[in-house]
Amino acid sequence: MQRVLPAAAGPTLTIAALIALGAGLSAFMNNVGAMALLMPVAVQIAARHSMPPGQVLMPLAFGTILGGMTTLIGTPPNLIVSAFRAETEAGGFAMFDFSPVGLAVAGVGILFAALVGWRLVPAREHKGAEGFETGTYLTEARVVEGSNAADKSIREVEQILEESDAQIIGLVQYGVRLVAPHPARRLRRGDILVIEAEPETLANALSSLGLKLEEEVEDAGEKANDKADDQADQRADSKTADDKNGSESALVPVGDSKPSSKVRSLEEIELQELVAMPNSPLIGRSATDALLRTRFGLNLLAISRQGRRSVSRLRSTPISAGDVLLMQGTADALAGFSAQFSCVPLAARSIRIPDKSKVVMASLVMAAAIGGAAFGLLPAAISFAAGVLLYMALRIVPPRQIYDAIDWPVIVLLGALIPVAGAMATTGAADLLAKALLDNLAHGNPIFALILILVVTMTLSDFMNNAATAAVMCPIAISTAIQLDASLDTFLMAVAIGASCAFLTPIGHQNNTLILGPGGFRFGDYWRLGLPMEVLVVLVAVPMLLWIWPL
Repeated sequence: MQRVLPAAAGPTLTIAALIALGAGLSAFMNNVGAMALLMPVAVQIAARHSMPPGQVLMPLAFGTILGGMTTLIGTPPNLIVSAFRAETEAGGFAMFDFSPVGLAVAGVGILFAALVGWRLVPAREHKGAEGFETGTYLTEARVVEGSNAADKSIREVEQILEESDAQIIGLVQYGVRLVAPHPARRLRRGDILVIEAEPETLANALSSLGLKLEEEVEDAGEKANDKADDQADQRADSKTADDKNGSESALVPVGDSKPSSKVRSLEEIELQELVAMPNSPLIGRSATDALLRTRFGLNLLAISRQGRRSVSRLRSTPISAGDVLLMQGTADALAGFSAQFSCVPLAARSIRIPDKSKVVMASLVMAAAIGGAAFGLLPAAISFAAGVLLYMALRIVPPRQIYDAIDWPVIVLLGALIPVAGAMATTGAADLLAKALLDNLAHGNPIFALILILVVTMTLSDFMNNAATAAVMCPIAISTAIQLDASLDTFLMAVAIGASCAFLTPIGHQNNTLILGPGGFRFGDYWRLGLPMEVLVVLVAVPMLLWIWPL
């Protein structure tokens, strides 16, 4: 990436190079994986040019989606469409049959996004380009012994916090959570304040009052002290290693099942922002459920969700796709957690290559699998299944991790919808829908019918899984082509293009969901760039389809 991206170019050229790189990667690897690799680069580019991160992230997300439509393996809808064609006498599509139309659409889309499109993306509020802006955080802080906040009223504490641009939005006292505590309420040792603050001012807000992050209080110690000091409050403060030595902080090393007394220098502890990917095992689970402290030795310090606050407590807040998590721990612990739970770091990270020989073997196996499918030596399914088996045999990927690497929800979804698609064809439902489309909208014109198939597929893909959309639309496209006595390939290619173009909503594609939190986007923000992009896709794809795959 350092070689490809221009160092001293302006935003237009830099964004164009980044999108092109993302599209190129997604042609041969998972779209979400390509997006995850390039997100930290997009954040750095936005910071370099003093731009809101979303204005780089959204064009990148759309570019990686466009790149996937250029090859057979670039995106699941292409494989689905090829499977439906394989059921006919023509057989399945080859690796690069999608390239002529796909490259034209992707090329025009990339140029539009780089020259004009990024300016259409809503510029959400951000405060400088020094760090990635994720909106305000909610942080839990405990009033410990000796804290300046003890015996002060909420009003007095907020006056002090105003200097750090922070405010109190909640209080846990006597085991009861108060969403809007009265300004006259007095704080006592062991109370937990829910503070809203920017990441840059968080440390000042805490130190000005002598508060301690709730995550840094050891569970065993806090329970013991609570019982001894105050029977009414079960969650008061305990003395940890950080109280005893201001330069050291107790953390649980990775893999330990019990708290450890070993202390680490603060220089070894890092703060990192991680984005929960759509397929992350964290989705729907809280920090407590994931055992972040006891299993990984990590602290969840704050959560930012679309730049808006959450009303739940940090430890019990279920994590959603696209949430930005502020994590604290060692570099190794953060890296291991990110890999296991499919989280994307929003910062430059060092490249760790534990075994260079495996890197070479992994690259060779992937190249061989792509080559076997590209040159027709093996069907794509067999070629890539053989690649997976080689990854296991060579221990590039431990066999126990293979099940975790498979996107089971998509497998189950397709397993359920492909029979539905078959039922549509055998029962005549597809023919009925195709006839209604031709009689009422296309009026028997094959070009109008082609445009309708493309537009309907794109619309469905904005609200449901793209592979599922392809599975549902393929029987209708085939029936439409048969009734018009037109080429099946033209209509199937239209389904492949339309299923890959989900630009109007954050739920249409996983890449759109992935940027929802980091970009601070709202549900209705996507259409501003997405709608012109989809119109452009129709204007480019239809002539290319008629030229490459004549009716």
